[in-house]
Amino acid sequence: MHVSYLGQTMPLSVDRLIVAGWTGRDHAAVQHHIDELAELGIAPPSQVPLYYRVSNGLLTQAPVIDVLGETSSGEVEPLLIRMDGKLWLGLASDHTDRELEAYSVAASKQACPKPMAAEVWDFDEISADLDALILRCEIFENGDWVTYQDGTLAAIRPLAELMAGTEFADGTAMLCGTLGAIGGVRPAAEYRMMLHDPARERSITLEYSARTLPIVA
Repeated sequence: MHVSYLGQTMPLSVDRLIVAGWTGRDHAAVQHHIDELAELGIAPPSQVPLYYRVSNGLLTQAPVIDVLGETSSGEVEPLLIRMDGKLWLGLASDHTDRELEAYSVAASKQACPKPMAAEVWDFDEISADLDALILRCEIFENGDWVTYQDGTLAAIRPLAELMAGTEFADGTAMLCGTLGAIGGVRPAAEYRMMLHDPARERSITLEYSARTLPIVA
């Protein structure tokens, strides 16, 4: 895979992929969600935030991903990458198997590919403006594109704080958490995502489709 910055293409090699969960900045809201899930029989996280290690092979720039069954859905997330001693900010989707999530969150994170955009920004250049960055996800639903997630990074714990909570050596990439789903979490076949920088009037975009594979027994 490759990523680009200001038109310059760089090879991307990720040795360690992390999915950070329970990263909401509003601690009371995070606890409320944990309590709701507990009532459904879903075990609470052992710590908050929680860092799930997944296979580095899950990170992909393919425009179509294959998923098992029809119960998976994407989540728009900032993506941090450390390459050659430098930190980059990108955009990715934590596509997750929701049915499997009820059994094991860790297993659900490992079950699906994680699409990522091909463009990145210099983290140091944008670090002072992180809270103002806008995350947005649209899904194709009932014949039209509808807004599924929309908000700023101010809703997510500071990215520097998330990095400090885990080993973040060269070759590490981390999906850093997401926003609430408008209308509830649900599957979709097509996604359009964006990370927008209003101060510099620029955006990183990501589009992909999820192709369902039949469940046979």
